[in-house]
Amino acid sequence: MSNHRRHRSTLSAAILALFAFPFCAQAEEAPAPSYTITSNIGVFSQYIFRGISYTQENPAVQGGFDFAHESGAYLGIWGTNVSDLALSNATGEIDVYGGFAKTYGDWTFDVGFLQFIFPGGKYDPSGESLNTLELNAAVTWKFIQLKYSHAVTDYFGFNDKTFGLGRGDSDGSHYLEANANYEFLPTWQLNLHVGHQKVKNYEEYNFTDWKVGVTKSFDGGWQAAVAYIDTNADKTLYTICDNGIRCKDTGDSKWLAYIKRTF
Repeated sequence: MSNHRRHRSTLSAAILALFAFPFCAQAEEAPAPSYTITSNIGVFSQYIFRGISYTQENPAVQGGFDFAHESGAYLGIWGTNVSDLALSNATGEIDVYGGFAKTYGDWTFDVGFLQFIFPGGKYDPSGESLNTLELNAAVTWKFIQLKYSHAVTDYFGFNDKTFGLGRGDSDGSHYLEANANYEFLPTWQLNLHVGHQKVKNYEEYNFTDWKVGVTKSFDGGWQAAVAYIDTNADKTLYTICDNGIRCKDTGDSKWLAYIKRTF
């Protein structure tokens, strides 16, 4: 190859490298997304909320979507099937929630809201809705969490129109809980929970619930768990009967097993 041709080739390579460099640098310096969006779906042996079985110990399919911003803001939606006997006339449950969480060292602080929506859910004959809005605050240290939830609407439709007892509304009902989720082996977690539900003006519906369980995480976002759950809820108040024939104490001791995946 002549010196002239070698010079042209070298010059061309240099020019290409010069123009390519900004694009390579730009690709390397591309900022990470400021938010994440995840989804989840799972199959559960039953739907249990605060120790009470809202599918009357029948299976449930549950899933949802979560948005989380790097600022700490988050928003999500989640749904499950329910028993229309355990939750009067409801065809399902949809939860919309959001808030702001921030971590400082071993501490995480979280404030948010939780809107329970029960399509078709209402009491007969009053027509009072079961829909409930709660505000909540939680503080977590490492694997231990303390959380308080406060109802700013009537708690699951408990009021004078529903029961006719002259006691007033149930807004101001609250739930206090303590949770511990401890990884005792890689991918294995011990789950402990105790909580107390107070229903304002309807104290006979108050109860305490507790749980002991184990969760196992797998590659690909899979997770499986089993737990033993119990409450001291009044048997006469929390027993639901199907046409007076088949009855279930929804607050009785029970086992929960599930498998789910997060994408």
